[in-house]
Amino acid sequence: MTDRLTALHRSVDRLRSTVAGLDPTRLTDPAYPTDWTIADVLSHLGSGAVILLGRLEDTLSGTATPDDAAQGVWDAWNAKPPADQAADALVADRALLERLEGMTDDERRGFRFTMGPMALDVDGFVGLRLNEHALHVWDIEVALDPTATVATDSVGAVVDNMGMIIRFSGRPVAGATTVTLVTTDPARTFVATLGPDQVELSPGDGDRVPDLVLPAEALVRLVYGRLDPDHVPPVEGAVDLDELRAVFPGI
Repeated sequence: MTDRLTALHRSVDRLRSTVAGLDPTRLTDPAYPTDWTIADVLSHLGSGAVILLGRLEDTLSGTATPDDAAQGVWDAWNAKPPADQAADALVADRALLERLEGMTDDERRGFRFTMGPMALDVDGFVGLRLNEHALHVWDIEVALDPTATVATDSVGAVVDNMGMIIRFSGRPVAGATTVTLVTTDPARTFVATLGPDQVELSPGDGDRVPDLVLPAEALVRLVYGRLDPDHVPPVEGAVDLDELRAVFPGI
């Protein structure tokens, strides 16, 4: 398995471990963000698994996915009671994982998934699911434990896959500036280029003087709009986190 697929497997196991022993009355508790319940997050993960599995099979068979396919899945999942959203999410989540792990070599070699301007191979497709999965597992865990962090198993794979996400999620700013970001656990150096036309994140030279030093999982949460003042670990640097939060409002 690739690193991303291994990380996804562990994230799926982590979600099951978190939810399986959960008191059913907690399913309607607020998650992160608080306008979603824990059951809502699970419904989102479950419906997302069904949609991605359908798109995976359509891509492999050369079949066009109907434009209204996703909406039909969302409607069905939104109609489920919280207990069913939770139980069914774990089943759908595992089914997608098992299909990805069971792909043949021929399927992997010929796989090309397109979404908007993106054209992804299998590893890129797995990366889409892993990024979403790891952050939504945290959305649930942090509602149960305010000290929760994004799983270490996922962070290494996700932090190296953020350049593509930032091009679509980063909010342009007036003027132009660069910010050197250095992470720990794992150690990485990135350069964030902020400007009026585009926001980019690229690997940086390890010799650059950092503007901000923070755990890699915190950088992941920053990019996904989840590094609010109540969930910030110790960081170093003179960069105003509020300014960066404005660039990365969340997806």
